[in-house]
Amino acid sequence: MMAQNDLVVAGIDVAKDKVDGCIRSLSLRRTFANTAEGRRELASWLRRKKVGKAVMEASGGYEREWAKVLRDARIEVRIVDPKRVRSFAQSAGRLAKNDTIDAEMIAWFAETFDEARGQAYDATREQLHQMVNARQALKDMQTKLASQGEHALPAAVQRIHARISKTIAVELVKIEAEISAMIQATPRFTELAEIIESVPGLGRVTSAALIAAMPELGQANNKIVASLLGVAPYDDDSGRRRGERHIKGGRRRTRNMFYMACLGAATQHNPVLKAFYDRLVAKGKLKKVALTACMRKLISILNIMIERRQKWDAKRYAVS
Repeated sequence: MMAQNDLVVAGIDVAKDKVDGCIRSLSLRRTFANTAEGRRELASWLRRKKVGKAVMEASGGYEREWAKVLRDARIEVRIVDPKRVRSFAQSAGRLAKNDTIDAEMIAWFAETFDEARGQAYDATREQLHQMVNARQALKDMQTKLASQGEHALPAAVQRIHARISKTIAVELVKIEAEISAMIQATPRFTELAEIIESVPGLGRVTSAALIAAMPELGQANNKIVASLLGVAPYDDDSGRRRGERHIKGGRRRTRNMFYMACLGAATQHNPVLKAFYDRLVAKGKLKKVALTACMRKLISILNIMIERRQKWDAKRYAVS
């Protein structure tokens, strides 16, 4: 029986040196080497079997070349969170794990969860996303070195750290300039950046991160956008028990960056958001809880602003 209204779906398990493919509805499995020829063979195999959608897990970047070849072959590609697939496998009682089993479980997961078509592939946005991630990796290294420098270290180690820190600082300036140039060279990104940066407290780094990692802004409802960012509260109730609400999931790197921007906006730079934050704290909310609420409010406001193509207006976007 074909899943998803007769759409043939394939699960692809990506490893460093190969992929395993499974077309579960046809009981077919094959392994392909991670080479240009192997990628062409996979695309050809899927086309011959009339596969309309290929689903693979995010694999630290190893999936990108495979996804590109399949998209070029006009096969829809979905990249899914490995945690979701593993949780699905465990719920089905499939505790064993190897590459062949994983490919089958990805296919089964894709057949079971017939979700709406995702965002169209955008090569320019993906390049921007990689640059934003590279910048963050440099910032993480810079922070780690600064933390290590707080402790007594041999002089030789201090000199090494100083040279590395200087190099990182230079490269940060370069990549930030590249990111800004890319946004300025892409009219649709420029428009988004102008809208986001019109909000007091949000600058170029935050706007670049949101443009790169949140293409749904302005296209989905506020609840979905909050969930994608990872600031939507989830219930934890059972019977008469009412548990605390906690945020879960979402795009961790983007949420972390947005958290830092929102911290400054809610405590210093944005009078509207600061009034909301102060009001929550005065009511007895923990500061971290109040800040999470501010993040949820702000991403919802940004969602509306981008949908309407409007810049920040303190009167229009006052929060209560």
